[in-house]
Amino acid sequence: MKVSLIGGTGFVGSHIVPAMIAAGHVPRLLMRHPESGHGLPLDRCEVVLGDVEDLAAVTQCVTGADAVIYLIGILREFPARGITFEGLQSRGVALTLSACNLKGVGRFVLMSANGVKPDGTAYQSTKFRAEEAVKASGLRWTIFRPSVIFGRPQGRMEFCTQLRRDIIDSPLPAPLFYPGLLPMGAGGFQLAPVAVEDVAQAFVRALARPETEGQSFELCGPEPKSWREILETIAAAVGKRKMMLPAPALGVKTAAALFDRFPWFPITRDQITMLLEGNVCADASVYPLLGIQPQAFTVASLSYLNEG
Repeated sequence: MKVSLIGGTGFVGSHIVPAMIAAGHVPRLLMRHPESGHGLPLDRCEVVLGDVEDLAAVTQCVTGADAVIYLIGILREFPARGITFEGLQSRGVALTLSACNLKGVGRFVLMSANGVKPDGTAYQSTKFRAEEAVKASGLRWTIFRPSVIFGRPQGRMEFCTQLRRDIIDSPLPAPLFYPGLLPMGAGGFQLAPVAVEDVAQAFVRALARPETEGQSFELCGPEPKSWREILETIAAAVGKRKMMLPAPALGVKTAAALFDRFPWFPITRDQITMLLEGNVCADASVYPLLGIQPQAFTVASLSYLNEG
């Protein structure tokens, strides 16, 4: 099967591409620059150079494909550099769907995100609109909604590597965010980190399972962890003990209002909002359906944090 990947050179894509090849598929990658595919087995892929907002390039990428996977997602936007939630997470999906319909590609798989909603943050609302466009496309679609994803970064941005750099390795105490005025339950909100290898296998196996068509699936790890537990696990994985102190979300958002337009500031107001909402799954039925045993978030599963 020939599978076109839009966003296949990112963190998740760097794991999906070799999984696709191992399953006997031929990946075709849309790449903005030749160097963006570093570390990927490009000798076993087809490559189309172009931008996701260029209809001609996207159409070339999907022509002749049996299926298209859309993986592009960003955690923060920088409009001055043309990096926006609207462009990459909503318009890009709509344009790719148009190209699929134009070229008769019937199968489409979207990486959305757990917790998307129409009236949420810009990240959440653009992901939601992308889902709605996919459902209305007339294609045979599947939507995956991962929680936060962890795993070997392969030279790309990754959840635990970023937390280690910005929080665990910092000389400052780790922030246990809390809403309101009183630090009751600081750092108690829960996430369900999911291993990138499990996410990759879900995408690959869904292509061979017609019963996944017309379905949306949550992808979470097998056991939710509090923010405090996540930071403790990352610290333990790199052989550290970390002091942690309650941090009022309002104060952090005030600082972010001044500085989150700069790449060096580690967190945005919207990211604080989404963290406090938590990110866990209500349904894990996708794993038995696809024959996947999800990996737990443990010190052992974070051993990659100690690699050069």
